[in-house]
Amino acid sequence: MNNLPLIIIAGGKSSRMKRDKALLPFEGYNSLAEYQYRRFQPFFKKVYISAKNNKFDFPMELIEDCYSDSSPLVALISIFDTLKEVDEVFILSVDSPFVEIEIFKKLSDEAEESSDIVVAHSPNGVEPLCAIYRRSMLDIAKDMIGKNSHKLQILLEQVNTQKVYFKSKKSFMNLNYPSDYELAKDLFSNI
Repeated sequence: MNNLPLIIIAGGKSSRMKRDKALLPFEGYNSLAEYQYRRFQPFFKKVYISAKNNKFDFPMELIEDCYSDSSPLVALISIFDTLKEVDEVFILSVDSPFVEIEIFKKLSDEAEESSDIVVAHSPNGVEPLCAIYRRSMLDIAKDMIGKNSHKLQILLEQVNTQKVYFKSKKSFMNLNYPSDYELAKDLFSNI
């Protein structure tokens, strides 16, 4: 799509799912992580997976978390600390299989130069793991980690955040619970 890399965040604890959701089989792939990685590869110059360690059974480029804590904020800092030559990235949560490439195109098309974060806003509210993050937010993110503050919502409030509005709820459906996973599989089988 353009020169920005896409990083799929797949290092969460999956406590509500009761098993690692990144490793759940999905749409003919051994894992949700591989499904997300493969479907977006044609559109991005680079696709990475962000996680605590390499738990995956397919070849991909991994960005490992640099901190022992688990949070998307830790992942963001680790991404920019690893990709030192990159000033902005697309971020997507591994558990959002209905996000389509058109969403990233709209985020990119509407992004203002002055924004630190360009985030999708659905009828459910802000979607912080479907966004463009820029290096300009990094110092504040590191300051938050230093204070043991990990909430992305707080980061969004402290930097110049631009919201891009979308009408679809389904596009941003997250697979948090086993029932969400089963519903997503059913929805895909009916497409």
